[in-house]
Amino acid sequence: MDTQNLEKAAIKIQAWWRGNVVRRTLLHAALRALVIQCWWRSVQAKTLEQRRRLALRVYTCQEWAVVKVQAQVRMWQARRRFLQARQAACVIQSYWRWHASQTRGLIRGCYEVRASRLELDIEILMT
Repeated sequence: MDTQNLEKAAIKIQAWWRGNVVRRTLLHAALRALVIQCWWRSVQAKTLEQRRRLALRVYTCQEWAVVKVQAQVRMWQARRRFLQARQAACVIQSYWRWHASQTRGLIRGCYEVRASRLELDIEILMT
């Protein structure tokens, strides 16, 4: 073999070797980029999950606040209706007692308060 053929063979071997080195370097760079992309996606997913949980927590707190306000309003309304009914019952009872005392008989009395005691003189007339 002459030197020119040896040089061509050496050039081919060197080109093949450089191609392998470049392909290996590109493969390592691509794998490193893939690792970085996977890490970044996981960071973004965690951040998104944290935001979602925070939004859910805020929504839950707001819903509970609304429920508590509604419960307070309903309790206030129920208490107001109860107090109105109790007042109406007291009015009805007082009128009923007055009516009952009027229909049973007349109570006439003379009340006199003296220094340390109360004297009562009551006449009951049944009609």
